[in-house]
Amino acid sequence: MTRTSASVEPQLDAASEAAATGHGTGTSLSHGLKQRHLSMIALGGVIGAGLFVGSGAGIAAAGPSIVLAYAVSGVLVMLVMRMLGEMSAAYPSSGSFSSHAERAFGSWAGFASGWSFWVLLSVAVGLEGIGAAKIVTGWLPGTPEWVWVALFMLVFCGTNLAAVKNFGEFEFWFAALKVGAITLFLGLGTLAILGVLPGTDSPGTTNLLGDGGFLPNGSEGLVIGLLASVFAYGGLETVTIAAAESENPVEGVAKAVRTAMWRISLFYIGSMAVIVTLVPWNDPAVVEKGPYVAALDHLGIPAAGQIMNVVVLVALLSAMNANIYGSSRIAYSLVRRGLGPKLLGKVSGGVPRPAVLASSFFGFFCVLLSYWSPDTVFPWLLNMIGAVILIVWIFIAASQLVLRRKLEREAPEKLTVRMWAFPALTWVALAGMAGIFFLMARQPDTRIQLLSSGGLALFLAVVGYTRQRLAARATA
Repeated sequence: MTRTSASVEPQLDAASEAAATGHGTGTSLSHGLKQRHLSMIALGGVIGAGLFVGSGAGIAAAGPSIVLAYAVSGVLVMLVMRMLGEMSAAYPSSGSFSSHAERAFGSWAGFASGWSFWVLLSVAVGLEGIGAAKIVTGWLPGTPEWVWVALFMLVFCGTNLAAVKNFGEFEFWFAALKVGAITLFLGLGTLAILGVLPGTDSPGTTNLLGDGGFLPNGSEGLVIGLLASVFAYGGLETVTIAAAESENPVEGVAKAVRTAMWRISLFYIGSMAVIVTLVPWNDPAVVEKGPYVAALDHLGIPAAGQIMNVVVLVALLSAMNANIYGSSRIAYSLVRRGLGPKLLGKVSGGVPRPAVLASSFFGFFCVLLSYWSPDTVFPWLLNMIGAVILIVWIFIAASQLVLRRKLEREAPEKLTVRMWAFPALTWVALAGMAGIFFLMARQPDTRIQLLSSGGLALFLAVVGYTRQRLAARATA
C-alpha cells in the first residue's frame, strides 16, 4: 500500500513527544529555551530588517495607503499564525508546518515544504550577513566585507553549535533592543503627531490626504505596496519551531499566537501610520535614507541615521541567528522523519550540530556566490526563494483544514488554540494567498520570483512523491 499520512503518524508522534517532554535519549533536542526566551522571540520576531529598510520602497509606491497594505497583509498573517498555532499546540515539533503537512498529506508534502523553507532560511542567512557587513564597513571603511560576513557567520554558527540556550539568550537581548527602539520611535512619533513634542507642530492630515491623496498612485501603487508588505512579515514561523525546545511547548505556542494580533498591529501598521503622517510619502529621503531615518530627521533627532544603522544591524544579526537556528531544526526534523540524509539528524549535547554546520555552510556559500556571480547565479538564487514563504503559508492552511477535522474526531482535548470561525476564515486565507499569487503574476518584477519559487516547490514535491512511492513499494 502507499505511504499515507496515517502510516507516518506514530513516527511523528514519537519525535514530537521526545522534543516536547525532554524524555528522549541523547539523540533528542534539549529543553534549553525558557519561557522568557520564547516570549521575546515571539515579540522580536515580527521586527525584521525588512521593516526598517524595505518598507521605504512600499511607501514610495503606495503613498499613505501603505497603511492599508500592511493592514490587509497583516490580517492574512494573523490568520496563518492562528492556523499554525492550532496545529503546533496540538502537535509540538521542531518540524513545525513541515511535520503538520506530512501528517495531513503524506511525506511528499513534508519534504517539499520543509526543504523549501530550509533553502529560504539558509539563503537568508547569507543575505543578512552581507547587509550587516555593509553597515560595519560604512563605519570602518577599507575593511573587506567578506571578513565581517565570515566573522558574523562564525559567531552565530558557534553559539548555535554550543547550546540552544545560547540562541535563546542572543535572541532575547536582540529582541529587547529592537522592541525598545521601535517603541521609542512610536512614542516620539505619536507625541509629534499630537503636537506635544517640543519643537514640533502637529502635521494633522496634510501628509495623509495632500499631494495626490491617500492613493496617489492608484490601485497599482497599492498592489506594489501590498506585495512589499507581505514579504516583510516573514520569520514569524520561528517561534513555533523554537517552542518544541521550550519548557512548556503548548503554553508557549498558545501565548505567542494569541498576542500576534496586537504585535503586528502595533509594530507594523502603527509605525507605517506614524511615518506617513509625519513625512510626505514622496520625500526622497524615505527611499534614500529609509523611512525611519526620514521620520527621525523630521523630528530633529541628532544622528538619526547612525541610530537607525545600529538598530538595523541588530535586526540583521538577530535574523542571522534565528535563521541558522530555524534552518537547522527544520533539517533535523526532516531527517528524523526519514526525509533527508541521516548525517544531519545526529544530535550531541542536545543540539543537531551537523544540521547547524550544513545550514551555516550553505549560507556562507550564498555569500561567495554574490561575489563570484553577482549578475547570474546569485540573482537566480534570490528569485528562487522570492515566493517560498507564500508556498509555505498555503501548506499551513491546507494542512489545518485536514488536521482540524481529525483533531475534532480523535483528540479534541488537544485543541487548546482554535482557528477563528473555522473553516470559513481558513478558506478566506487561502483565497487571499491565491490573490497575492495573481498579483505577483501581473508584475514583471515579481512574476519571475513566482515562477522560480514555484519551480523549486514543484521539483521538491516530485522528489518527495517519488521517495514516498519507492518507500511504499519497499514495505509492500
